[in-house]
Amino acid sequence: MKYKNDSRFDAYYLEDSYLRAVDESEASRLAFSLLLALTPQHPLYSAPPPTDQHCYRNGTLTFEGVGNVNWEERQFKPLRDPDGSIDYGNIDAFEIEPEGRYRLEGEWGRVTLTAQRANIVVS
Repeated sequence: MKYKNDSRFDAYYLEDSYLRAVDESEASRLAFSLLLALTPQHPLYSAPPPTDQHCYRNGTLTFEGVGNVNWEERQFKPLRDPDGSIDYGNIDAFEIEPEGRYRLEGEWGRVTLTAQRANIVVS
């Protein structure tokens, strides 16, 4: 199932969000720090400025109770944005499978994992 069919994630455009960092410091947790593109359904949404396509907010896509993590590909090549910030591209694919299995893919790589919980928190 694509993430857009899961109500936990329907307030985000992950394909237009930017990956800033990945935190693997805890054994049972995997966290993607993002500049999130919000949809109008998000409570913090506001009309974007004329220079932006979306309303953006910092946030984290977190997987907790992680069992297995399989990096099929990993290539963190930083991209410098016009404002000088660095990102690693978008989350081009995010699929949710039965049994708490997730698959994510982007310019930064491809990872499959199992987790008890997944959510996004906007900071």
